[in-house]
Formats: sequence, structure tokens, C-alpha cells
Amino acid sequence: MENKIKVYRAMNDMTQEDLAVKTGVTRQTIIAIEKGKYVPSLELAFKICHVFGVKIEEIFIYKDNRVSKQ
Repeated sequence: MENKIKVYRAMNDMTQEDLAVKTGVTRQTIIAIEKGKYVPSLELAFKICHVFGVKIEEIFIYKDNRVSKQ
């Protein structure tokens, strides 16, 4: 799963720590999500989107890595 958290943080002049505090997680969690090393729970994903006032599809992009049907 890809995301645009870093972009939205920059647009809102927000640090990783700011977002972590607003969503109730650690800065390390935000770093891991931004780098694609951790997929957030659905609840956390919605909290992040709520902070920025956008729909979940605007920040999180699901990439299906399975082999495509032919």
C-alpha cells in the first residue's frame, strides 16, 4: 500500500511528531507508514485522514501485487 502522508503533512506544515500526537501513535509509527514498511490499521488510517480532512482514498493507494488476470 502506498500513501501520500508526507505530501499532506507538508501541505499542512505538520511534522511527523505533530501527526503522531494527533493520531495517538509514536513518531516511529508515522515514519514506518510513510516509508511503506508498515500498513496501518483501518482505524489509524481513518484517524490520519480525519486530521487532514480528506477521504481515505486521497491518502492511501492500494496496490494489488497479485498476478493480474489474463
